[in-house]
Amino acid sequence: MKRWTVLAAAALAALVAVGCGSLDERQRAWIFQPSDSSWGYSAEMARSMSHEWIAFDSEVTGEPARLHALWAENKAHRDAPVLLYLHGARWNVEGSSPRIRRLQDMGFSVLAIDYRGFGKSSPGLPSEATAYEDARAAWRWLAAKYPQRQRFIFGHSLGGAVAIDLASQVEDERGTIVEATFTSIPDVASTMKFGWLPIGPLITQRFDSASKVARIGSPLLVVHGDNDNLIAIELGRRLYEAATGTKRFLQVEGGSHHSTMAIGFDQYRQALAEVFSLR
Repeated sequence: MKRWTVLAAAALAALVAVGCGSLDERQRAWIFQPSDSSWGYSAEMARSMSHEWIAFDSEVTGEPARLHALWAENKAHRDAPVLLYLHGARWNVEGSSPRIRRLQDMGFSVLAIDYRGFGKSSPGLPSEATAYEDARAAWRWLAAKYPQRQRFIFGHSLGGAVAIDLASQVEDERGTIVEATFTSIPDVASTMKFGWLPIGPLITQRFDSASKVARIGSPLLVVHGDNDNLIAIELGRRLYEAATGTKRFLQVEGGSHHSTMAIGFDQYRQALAEVFSLR
């Protein structure tokens, strides 16, 4: 037996030995990396945004839940379209404040939520199911508060998978925008240093966007930087190729996992105008 096969078998045996429940919790912790912290000057940028609270009864956990959100109103345009912002892993919602401000500059009013387990939202270890439920709760909140405005969904990185799931289930979104996202967590794992290990069947938090994206009924904009060293641009392209409706793939030259919107700001605005007829 080849050495790699022996190592793979040993790794799989170790994972199984951990136990299904513990394995699931470890995956959730590794994928989400939940935090109540932001980074750099992002918390300072968030100070001028207002705070909103979204309360609902969770069918996933059977307990009351409360989400903390930042609201960045586009005061230049009273009837500006509203956008639900779904952030990625590791940092709380304040960590996304630079990107939220750029979206505001592009003409949106932005509601950005923290999933349960992040920031000031209800505590607990997040899961794929609770993140999807959080996004649906925030979408209902937006629809109830701004029923006459066009509403968009945006997701960055892991939030892109949450955005795809939401867009595949609702019918009242004007458009969906995802940046630096992927086809599925097993596909992401396969691109990593030890991606040759056959761990795919053991992944419980799958975030299988590739199987859902064809069900989106609104135009889709997929954005990826060609210098993204965390989520390979090939995964973004494959997600785009799996979509069947009106769609556009925007590749930003030199864009990293975190800098794509900053570097490609003008390209973003042009793509928004072309795909969604936004000016």
